[in-house]
Amino acid sequence: MTGFGAGEHAIVPPGNGKLHVELRALNHRFLEVRVRASRELADLATHAELLARERFSRGRIEIVLRGEGLATASPVLDRERAREAWNQIVQLRDAVAPGEPVPLSLLSVVPDLFTVSDCASEELREPLRAALDAAAADLDTMRSKEGAALERVLRGHLASVERLASDVLAHAPEALAAAQKRLRERIERLAAVEADPARVAQEVAILADRSDVAEEIARLRSHAEQLAQLFSEKVPVGRRIDFLLQEMTREANTIGSKSADVGIARTVVELKAEIERMREQAQNVE
Repeated sequence: MTGFGAGEHAIVPPGNGKLHVELRALNHRFLEVRVRASRELADLATHAELLARERFSRGRIEIVLRGEGLATASPVLDRERAREAWNQIVQLRDAVAPGEPVPLSLLSVVPDLFTVSDCASEELREPLRAALDAAAADLDTMRSKEGAALERVLRGHLASVERLASDVLAHAPEALAAAQKRLRERIERLAAVEADPARVAQEVAILADRSDVAEEIARLRSHAEQLAQLFSEKVPVGRRIDFLLQEMTREANTIGSKSADVGIARTVVELKAEIERMREQAQNVE
């Protein structure tokens, strides 16, 4: 479910600075966390991702970390690395141009000669958690409003599914009677004489058994009832909703394959369309 949240926390001791966290949640089938941090907070990126994975179970979560008034230590020269780099430069000079002066400025192009002790250290983990919790609470407020609207939409689709399932069940006896009549007429035409009543009765019974959709309708309604109960849960239910909708699609496909009636076939098409609409909306549910 989409949303935005922001939070901040002061760095101890008071007045030294603040840690800002922004959260953006986008729809995604699984959980994906991305972190962007300013240079001085780069060491906190991995910890921020771990905190987000503790709190969220689904969606693409984008985290932005910013510092305000955070002090960093002065650059420190790695003397051993500089000395080794200088020795190698001098050895190269002696090999290709003996006696040629070597400017000290050449060391400036050697990477990683200076290290900076960032403020993103162990003491910032608790402020990070506090700022992220505040941002997540802000995000949840926005997403709860969207969730309430989404619940109304899903319940509307669920009501349509129930209505269409009832239509199929109500039309099934009439469709079965028409199919049995066609079967009798076909048998009589093929036999060119009056068919054996016992054999006709047997074929009609087999057709009735193969065309009976009451069991599928019962399972479909059971899944729909469980789905309605999930809408009131206060914990992440997105994956369970996905599973139930997948099972409802399976039952709808079976109903369609069992019946050759045109009216039922049209109703089943509408039924599957309603379930697919719910599956699309369910991608927004954590």
